[in-house]
Amino acid sequence: MNTNERIVITGVGLTSPNGDTLEAFRANLLAGVSGVSVIETRFMGKVLAGVCRFDEHKYQSKKDRRRGTRAGSIAIHCANEALRRASVDATQIDRSRVGTFLGITEHGTVETENEIHLIRQYGDDVKFWSHHHNPRTVANNPAGEVTVNLGLTGPHYTIGAACAAGNAGIIQGVQMLRLGEVDVALAGGVSEAIHSFGIFASFAAEHALAWHDDPTKACRPFDKARNGIVVSEGGCVFVLERLADARRRGAPILAEIAGHAMNSDGTDPVLPNPERVADCMSMAVQRAGIEPGEVDIVSTHATATETGDIQEATAIRQVFGDFPRAHVNNTKSYIGHAMGAAGALELAGNLGSFDDGLIHPTINLEELDPRCAVRNLVAGVPKRIERVETILNNSFGMLGINSAVVVKRFVP
Repeated sequence: MNTNERIVITGVGLTSPNGDTLEAFRANLLAGVSGVSVIETRFMGKVLAGVCRFDEHKYQSKKDRRRGTRAGSIAIHCANEALRRASVDATQIDRSRVGTFLGITEHGTVETENEIHLIRQYGDDVKFWSHHHNPRTVANNPAGEVTVNLGLTGPHYTIGAACAAGNAGIIQGVQMLRLGEVDVALAGGVSEAIHSFGIFASFAAEHALAWHDDPTKACRPFDKARNGIVVSEGGCVFVLERLADARRRGAPILAEIAGHAMNSDGTDPVLPNPERVADCMSMAVQRAGIEPGEVDIVSTHATATETGDIQEATAIRQVFGDFPRAHVNNTKSYIGHAMGAAGALELAGNLGSFDDGLIHPTINLEELDPRCAVRNLVAGVPKRIERVETILNNSFGMLGINSAVVVKRFVP
């Protein structure tokens, strides 16, 4: 194991509510384009959601899609796109050396709700229960569907890390590469959350489900008028490789994973602990071999819930308050909360800053909650800075799980 092995990103595949390629996603973040719309969900009627519109059959047959899950389909699309963008031909490599590590917030809820709804139409007769239910609902399903689709024989599993899962998938990929267990890691996160009425109902019961007459203005992190979460689906998968391997095959290198950290609050199921959040950010920065004053972008987790936004802002002030270089932004304001995919998508959305020097803003921030005030909060319009060298990507989740990933501009 070489803990100092340099790990780089050589490909990105994604689908989000406002873009199905890295270029489209980035362009819409810079243009302030929201992907939130109105959908109908069982028992609740109209709700606001971030819906992905990628072609499910680009990499899957109709039969395979029917047998599988929406999360699996998202994962398959993202993994295939990531490999294509990384110039990796899955038929020409040792497929036993490719690992698939995908973060999820939850899995199986959608499929179980659908099956219960179906048999209710037939007097609860379980003979109408799908024989595909078990492989659809096992926790490793999304990553497993990728391996079946691509014929990969290396290790695969999902990482259940609540809404820190996108970062957790990336961290697992980095660790498995450094352990020498794999040569290529497909790492990131996926979510099919909008297809579960239970997720909407639970947030509504907590008075944490957002609503606005204009759906595009519903997700309002740090804003005084914020009123909750917009639930979204999505996915983002990175191709990660050891630098030496990437160089050997002349791969495109988008960025370097410089540091990462995960910890636990150990205090409350839903209320974040700003001290532990600050510790997590500080550990990631330290492991990246830099100081807080060298971070250019802090990509926030902020979900537009009152306590969550305030606690994260408190932690950011604690770590970065004395340093003028760090700029703070948010991606959920465009797409809502993509749960297990959130951290990976938010990191991907900021990667373009290495090339164009632009920091995409937080949108829908019309009146800042003073309790969320942080230095250099980019809002409304993009901000150009001389050069972006380092990005810190935050992602936190229920039961007090915290994650942070630091990426740097690749320097040979």
